[in-house]
Amino acid sequence: MRRCALLFAFVSLCLPITVFSQARTPDAAISHFKNASKKIDNGDLDGAIEEYTRAITLSSHLEGFNSSKRLGNSFDDYSAEEIKVIDPFTANAYNNRCLVRYKKSDFQGAVEDCNEALRIRPGLPSAFLNRAAALRGMGQIEAARKDLDRAISLKKDFPQAYSNRGSLRLDNGDVNGALEDLNRAIELTDRIPESYYQRGFTYIALKKYEQAVADFDRAIKLAPDMAWAYEGRGTAFMQLEKMDKAIPDFTRAIELDPQIVWAYYNRGLSRVYIGNESDAVNDFSECLKLRPDLKAELDAKIELAKQLREHKKPLQ
Repeated sequence: MRRCALLFAFVSLCLPITVFSQARTPDAAISHFKNASKKIDNGDLDGAIEEYTRAITLSSHLEGFNSSKRLGNSFDDYSAEEIKVIDPFTANAYNNRCLVRYKKSDFQGAVEDCNEALRIRPGLPSAFLNRAAALRGMGQIEAARKDLDRAISLKKDFPQAYSNRGSLRLDNGDVNGALEDLNRAIELTDRIPESYYQRGFTYIALKKYEQAVADFDRAIKLAPDMAWAYEGRGTAFMQLEKMDKAIPDFTRAIELDPQIVWAYYNRGLSRVYIGNESDAVNDFSECLKLRPDLKAELDAKIELAKQLREHKKPLQ
């Protein structure tokens, strides 16, 4: 019932000079890199991929390249075997392009870009973090876990890696392992809303609903438009029989993201529980438009909510 809230690591041009070999990196490549970031901000993912591709091409170097030859905007006259990448900047461009491809659900392309980044910089923790997300999107859970383990081994104070590994462990049913990782992520920084969001769902799995509410509160404070944090907090309130708080949270989640199936699902059940079945019908209709496959499960939950209402027992 939970959507993954994964963390990524974009590389910016604000990193120390040792990361980018600026003396070797052409100005045009840096310009394309910056342009890609602007296009991402504007939602132009295809344009960002194109800009990163140009940055990669221009920051690559030809084996035995004659410096007296004027460098154009492409290497179309050379075979791929003649190109040897020696600039660490190129790894960062591959790493960022990986994330753009991930956003377009091109998980295979994202993995391939991170592979290239790691070929150039084998110890780049963010590339392992980002590749793990793409592998997870492909359903390669064990490979994703190994990449997160590797990211953490390279960078012990990497909160994003702990947070993502905690999420992965939670999805695999390792609730205690998830809690350990998410606690560590929050120890490292208390400024990442996704870590609180993930821990909130971990506390729900542990039936520690008050603690879950506190974590969702923190996530919402840090990211007021995080729709799934409202859905999570609503779920915790629902388990605490606080329908007067749960229903507004589900409503806010839907306002922020009308595609959240579970917000309709849970708001409908909450309304059934308090006897407002007429409004619940509309919620269940919207839920099944998005996920028709939930009908049998939902029908059973509706009957359970009615029974629990009669006996004044909490929804489970």
